[in-house]
This record gives sequence, structure tokens and C-alpha cells, in this order.
Amino acid sequence: FSFLRGASHPRELVARARELRYRALAITDECSLAGVVKAHMAARDNDLPLIIGSEFHLDGHTMIVLVPDRLAYSELSALITLTRRRSGKGLYRLQWDDLQQLRNSLLIWLPSHDVESDQRCVRWLAQRFPGRMWVGVEHLLTGNEVEDYHYRHRLASHWQLPLVACGNVHMHRAERQPLQDVLSAIRHNCSVMDLGHRRFGNAERHLRSRPRLARLYPPPLLAESVAIAERCNFSLDELRYEYPAEVVPEHLSPSQHLRELVSAGAQKRWPQGVKAAIRQQIEHELALVAELRYEYYFLTVHDLVRFARSRNILCQGRGSAANSVICYCLFITEASPDRVSMLFERFISRERNEPPDIDVDFEHERREEVIQYLYRKYSRERAALVATVITYRPRSAIRDVGKALGLEPLFVEQLSQSLAWWDRRGELEQRFRQQGMDDQGRLARSFFQLLQQIQGFTRHLSQHVGGFIITRNPISTLVPVENAAMPERTVVQWDKEDVEALGLLKVDVLGLGMLSAIHRAFDLIGRHQQIELTMQSIPEEDAATYEMLCRGDSVGVFQVESRAQMAMLPRLRPRCYYDLVIEIAIVRPGPIQGDMVHPYLRRRDGIEPVTYPNDEIREVLSRTLGVPIFQEQVIQLAMVAAGFSGGEADQLRRAMASWGKTGTLENFEQKLIDGMLCRGYQRDFAQRLFRQIQGFGEYGFPESHSASFALLAYVSAWLKCHHPAAFYCALLNSQPMGFYSPSQLVQDARRHGIDVRPIDVCHSDWDHGMESGPGQPALRLGLRLVKGLSAKIAGQIVAARRDRGIRDIDQLARRAQLRKADVEILAAAGALQSLAKHRHQAFWRALAIEDHPPSLPLKASQTGDEIVLDAPDEIEDLKADYNSTGLTLGRHPMAILRERFAVFENCRKFREIQALGHGSCIRTAGIVTGRQRPGTASGVVFLTLEDETGNNNIVIWKEVQQRCREALLKSRLLMVKGTVESRNAVVHIIAGELIDCSALLEHTTLESRDFH
Repeated sequence: FSFLRGASHPRELVARARELRYRALAITDECSLAGVVKAHMAARDNDLPLIIGSEFHLDGHTMIVLVPDRLAYSELSALITLTRRRSGKGLYRLQWDDLQQLRNSLLIWLPSHDVESDQRCVRWLAQRFPGRMWVGVEHLLTGNEVEDYHYRHRLASHWQLPLVACGNVHMHRAERQPLQDVLSAIRHNCSVMDLGHRRFGNAERHLRSRPRLARLYPPPLLAESVAIAERCNFSLDELRYEYPAEVVPEHLSPSQHLRELVSAGAQKRWPQGVKAAIRQQIEHELALVAELRYEYYFLTVHDLVRFARSRNILCQGRGSAANSVICYCLFITEASPDRVSMLFERFISRERNEPPDIDVDFEHERREEVIQYLYRKYSRERAALVATVITYRPRSAIRDVGKALGLEPLFVEQLSQSLAWWDRRGELEQRFRQQGMDDQGRLARSFFQLLQQIQGFTRHLSQHVGGFIITRNPISTLVPVENAAMPERTVVQWDKEDVEALGLLKVDVLGLGMLSAIHRAFDLIGRHQQIELTMQSIPEEDAATYEMLCRGDSVGVFQVESRAQMAMLPRLRPRCYYDLVIEIAIVRPGPIQGDMVHPYLRRRDGIEPVTYPNDEIREVLSRTLGVPIFQEQVIQLAMVAAGFSGGEADQLRRAMASWGKTGTLENFEQKLIDGMLCRGYQRDFAQRLFRQIQGFGEYGFPESHSASFALLAYVSAWLKCHHPAAFYCALLNSQPMGFYSPSQLVQDARRHGIDVRPIDVCHSDWDHGMESGPGQPALRLGLRLVKGLSAKIAGQIVAARRDRGIRDIDQLARRAQLRKADVEILAAAGALQSLAKHRHQAFWRALAIEDHPPSLPLKASQTGDEIVLDAPDEIEDLKADYNSTGLTLGRHPMAILRERFAVFENCRKFREIQALGHGSCIRTAGIVTGRQRPGTASGVVFLTLEDETGNNNIVIWKEVQQRCREALLKSRLLMVKGTVESRNAVVHIIAGELIDCSALLEHTTLESRDFH
């Protein structure tokens, strides 16, 4: 966790130290405690004493600070914070005087071998660390050990300091040396061959056996290391988190204040009176919160939500605790317990004593207001973001390892773009031979092995999307704080798993685009249709809304707009809120990889009987027809079916959360299967359950989150069904978000009968807007779509139009203070057609605009008004539309291309294909708007082709991918020959051949969403 410094994980170092029968192990990352929690957890599991420390470099000297007790730990954490905060991200700056704050810490000093500098340094340190300082001796077989030892021995003797053996360990085994070299090359941004003296000369920097150490070091030096270990008794278990006190009035206890707020909220939620069952549940939850002392947590989250609502910021809580009755009463969530109480028996685990889990989503464009409120209320010393440890995944590993090995950059990039060889080393070797790089395959094998080893390795520290730690005392007494890359952001050195493992309070302040869109839709409907809407006032279980979803008509609808979700909707056919909860969670890697989707659908359709091995399983799985779909169910099954204890289940949950980073999930496989076999379950059931656990590790979806998301999915679907103009307008104003480009959203709006009006300087604001129409409101496109036009210039245009109106382009330029370039941008976008008949005429008038310095009024000449130019043809307008705004309100490109090119004569349209029977052989063509290769699809690529009537879903098997690789990856306009697959009202095209027709589009700018 010194990041690109060491070639072993903390757990590997701990396990190896235990195997070698070490008395203790010290983790001393450079100016960092980022790895100590993971080392602490591993040391606790291996019953190995862990010493926490850190290494610092200053003026050629190396100092290792070790922590004997809690006070020393706070000193070290504060020192790291100080040196990190005065530097940029990833750097630190230590000054000699800073070391004086280490009044309780132990220090190992490694001389610089500059005699004069060493004398000054040892004198200064010995005076300030009496009885707490050692001179370190490293024996790494570099050839000068004897001379070095005698030099250090003279220094230590003169100042009466003890010597101690140091290993400078960078890896747990010597076999990791090649990876160590690669990591060093990555850190220095060069190849391994160019490392020079920065490359270790041998593999001695690993955990060596005790007999080998005894042969290398004099016995007193090894004995001194044991003496140091005996002085270091601090454990991270001693850390005690103290909640911030601001959220509780002085005259009340936390329990009293929480009860008062919940009682007041219950009266607002149920003005006609609280039902006895709800009142009983409130008492149960309050008692459990008081027992576990989590009042401050709920009060802190309530305070954030209260602030957001006071600023009219839409927010919604999710997570296991968020779906409790008290959170509903605190207005943290809008998910009513009347609708979700059947989902949860309790919201906090007493057995495992887990901290509460509440993620609060805020409007993504206003989340910063909530973050700044946190900083103002608690100060930057007591509030900081949680870190995210960025680890190597396939593509980043290929790029970095390839560069470190000196491979051709273009070849490396091609490998990273195509991962088809990832599990087949022979195919990789063939790729190397094709490049003439590796006749014997040695380089390919080495490359492949390094890629496997580097997977999950830490690369750098980043900031979490919104997880905050808030403390009563300065955070730096608990964990070091450093600067993030983003200005005005500070980050602790632990990630969310570390924070959770130590029981620290973490509040997730997240941004969600759909909340911005919903709020905008409510405002538009209120302003244009005089209907006041809130999350609570949306009618429940609206039949028309569910009918729309059953058709798979869900473009833009939260959580169910992906290609896979659209295919699932007509099969699952949701008819109520809980069906949406299932829908959102079922199209995930966990259920798919565990082969749980088809059994659930068959049972739902009555094709397969719903059975349970026993009543225990029935209790866990009854709400999902005997099939585990949610993350919580998997954990419950491990306990009731495999006999996992509460603590073991918690370890399983943590392993699932870090799957892909640590790879520890496989450690539970045999225990789970054996436990289920011993209790009479079938091996097939046990193996399927573990496959699903692996799927959840990649992307598990808890029922608690799905329940909250289902509410937003329903609200967004209801808006699309009953107020489509406001829905599309709000989505367009909230971009970028979701799966679809503005062009696709506009086309879907027009298919739903919305009158979409063009960008026009005489009518358009910066944002898209709504205007009166003959039936439902029309949608007016905004100036925000015009590429190259700033919001400031758009504001000047709107202000000029509002003041006195605009009659011609000259007047527009003068009153809005537009330069010639601004007018040309507007002309290219077709935004001047109210003032000029067409683009060519608008460009002609733009030529007459004279630019002047901002201090002078702009004027326009009157020459050229009598000139009348020919209008652009349809193709010219189409190209200009796409190049300037990314969309067109003219005919779809495919409609024009069909008329002009005979090659498209026999190509079927989307609407025609929907009516064809299963197995029909067809040819179709369209604009490529998306390419996806889900991890659960066994390498299959799904491609979306857009034509004038809709979007065709193309399935491309591996054989076709390889045969038509260029057309698949590079085409913008694609022709597909294939076979129709139609089942359960879901239509796909199985591709047999791909033909790139992009040349027919010439220079039109069309973009697709690839592998998102």
C-alpha cells in the first residue's frame, strides 16, 4: 500500500510471516497507513501480533516510526496528515521539526552514508528520542554488508544506540521479484530495461526464514527486533469512534431526541393516526437502535436530509437501515413501510452487530451543496471523504504491464481492447507470434503470468463517490487524511471496507441523475400544467404505467432502461411494486451466473412448481418463489443451510464486497458446500449457490437497495406514461445520465407523439423547455445542445430577446454582443432559421458581423441583404444537424439512405422485424448506437442498431466477432444479415454477417456508447 512499491498484499505478508513462525510483523508503508486495516484483519485471523508503523525519507535519511501504544498511533496518524496535507495528491513533505511531535513513538534510523549529514542527524534524533531510537541494519547481499555494518556499528556505539535487524521487505516470497520490477517500472514511468539502479539487484527483499536470518545477522540484532515487538502492544481494536455531538440538543439525550423526531414524523406520515402495527414496529426499531447505540448515526443522516429538504433538494435514502419505519418517519426515504415491511424482518443485525447502512442519493447537480454543508458544520478537521483503493483490472493491467515490458504501444492497445484471449494463454502466444515478437513464447508466457499476478493489486488511492467520515475529535487521531485530486477535497487513507471493519461512522452522500430529472419534471408539470406533484403524491400501482413497462417501453426509465432490462420486462411482466423490486435485482451477475433467472421465471409463469427443501429455506426464499435473487438471501442461506455462524456470515459478506480485489471468496467454497452436504442438501444446489455468491461479488444487489430503487423506477415510469413531454424535457436537461444520448431520447419522444420543436434563438432558452401544443405540451430544444456555445452566450441571447425582441441577425449580434464566431456556431446548428430562411443564408449574414474589443459596442454592416442563396439540401442539413447538435429533427439518416442507395432496398425496418416469425432470415441496417459485452454473457457482444422506426438488438456470437472484427468495432453505419429470434414478445437478431457501410455517411458525426 505504498502503491507500486511492494509486490505482495498485506494478507500474503501476514500469512507468510505466520508460516515462518515470526513473533510479529511490522507494516511500514511510506507515509501511509492505507494498508494497515487489511493487515490487521489478516493478522487477527492468523493470530499474529501486528506492529503498525510508517517509513519516511528526508534529506537522504530513512526513518521508520513504530507505534507502541494508542498515543503513539495518534501521533503517527497526525504526522502523516500534516506532511500529506501540505503537499499535492500522492506526495508528502516532511520537515525535521515535524518529528518532534512523536513523543511516544519508536524510531529506527537508517543512515544516509554521508558522514557529515549522518553525524548531524543522529545527534538531533538521539536528543529527541532517548530510549526510543535504534540504528537499523539491512543485510540484502548487495556486496558491501561488512563495511556498512561496521560504519553503522561505530555510529551506534558512539551515541550509545542499539542496533536492530531490518529486512526492507517488499514481497512475501522471492518469486514475486519479476512483478516487483514491473511495479517499479510503472511507478517510474519507464520500462524494466530502463530502470537501471532503480531496480533491485536481487530478490532478497522478501520475508526470509528464521534460520536464514540467523546466518545473516548477529544474534543481538535479531534479539533487539523481538524486544521492539514486545514494546509494541497497540492494536487497531483499541480505536474508539466518537459520534459528533452537534446533532443532539444539550438538554436531550440522543435517544430522547431521536424519539421526538420519529414521533413528529409519524404524525406527518399518518395524519389520520398511526396503526398499532406500525407503532409497535417503531418501538422495536427504536429499542434496537438504543441497544446498539446508533442514535447518532440516524440523527446525522436525518440532519443531512433535513438540510437538503430545506433547500428543496430531492433526496432518497437506500440500504438496509434506510428501509426501516423510523427512516420513513425521519423522511430519509419515501419507501413506505406499508409497501416494504414484508421485505424486512429487521434492519440492523443484532447478531453480527453490523453498523447501519444508509446511502442517501441527492440530485446529482446539487450534491455539492450538501457536501459543503457537511464541511461547514463539522469543519475539514472532522469531516473527510472515504478513500477508494484503485486496483488493477484487465485493461489497466495490460496497458501498464505491456509498457513496463517495452511492448509496442499499438499492440498493447489492441490487446487491451480485445480480451478474448484472456483465459487462453495459447491464443495470446499466437498474437505475439503474429507480431513477430516471440518465436518461443517465453515473452507471451511471462506477460500472461504477470497479468495474472497483478490483478487486484493496488495502483493508487482515490476518493469515494460520496462516503464521509464525521468525527467528534479531529479525524487525524483515527486515520491519516490527505489531499484529493479535486480541489477542496480531503480523503482519509482507508476505504469503505476498512472503515466498516473498524466500526467507524460513514455517511454516504451520493449523486443521482434521476432525482435531478424527477425534480425537473415536477417543476415543469407544475409550471405548465398547474399540477403540483411530489414523490408521495404519485398514485400507487397505476395499471397504465405497468402496462407500459410490460411492453418493454422503458427508454429513460430509471434502472430498467438497459437492453437486458428491456428484454426482461415483457417476460417478467411487472404488475406491482414488488415485481419492480424483483425486476431491478434479477438482471444482475449474481442471479444470472447462479442460473437463478430462468427457474424464477418458470415458477412465476406456473411452468415449474415452487418447492422448498425445508421450512428454514422457505422462510428465506418464499418471497422470491424459492429462488435466491437478493444478496441478503445468499447470506441468510449460508447461515441456515450451511451452518455459518454470524461472524462467518459477516466474513463471507466482506469477501463478497471485496471480490475481484482480494480473491478471498474461494476460501469459503468448500466450507459452504460441505456445510450444505452435511445438512442433506444436494451438491448441485450447493454449487449453484456458490456460483451466485461469486456473481454477487462482482455486482451484488441487495434487496434493501432494490426496494428504494424500485420506487424511483416507478415514479419515472409514471412520469413517462402520464406526462411524457415533461419527462423527456427533464431527462434532456439532466444530461449526461442514463443509457441514451439526447438524439435517442428525442427520437423516442417523437415516437410517443411528442411535438419536438427545433433550437431557435427566438424561442429557445439554455435548457430545453415546454410549450403549448394542440394536445399535450410540445418540447422545445434548448441552446445547450449547440456544440461550442457557452451558457454565458446563451444567457446574453435570452436577455436580449426578453428585453426588446429580435428581428434579424444583425440586431441579435448587436444586442447580445455576439462575435462572428458565435453567430457562425448558431448558423451551423440551424438556430437562426427564424431570422434567416436557412443555414446558407444565416452563414452569409454572419460574414457581415464585425468583431470589436469587448469594451466597444458591436455593430453589423448592411451589405449583402439583397443576396438570396439556395437552401441546403436534405443531406447537407442532416450532416450539419448531427455535427452541430448531435441529433436531427429531419428525417432519420436511414430513411434518406434507403432512397439513395440500392444496397438498403431489402433491409428490413425495426417495425417490420417485430412482426416477423421466429427463425426468419433477414437483412437490416442502422446507425450503431451502442456496443455491450456483459461479463455474464460468455463473450457475446450485444449491439444496438437504430433506424427510423426503432432500435434493433443484435446478438453477435464469438465466431462472427472474429470473422467481422473490423466492422464490429469501427462501423457507425452497419448492415447485418441474420436470423430473427422471437420469444415472449422479445425480439433479437442473431448476426451471421456484419457489413460496414460507414462510408455512406461521409463526414457526419455520429457517436455510439461502446461497452458501457
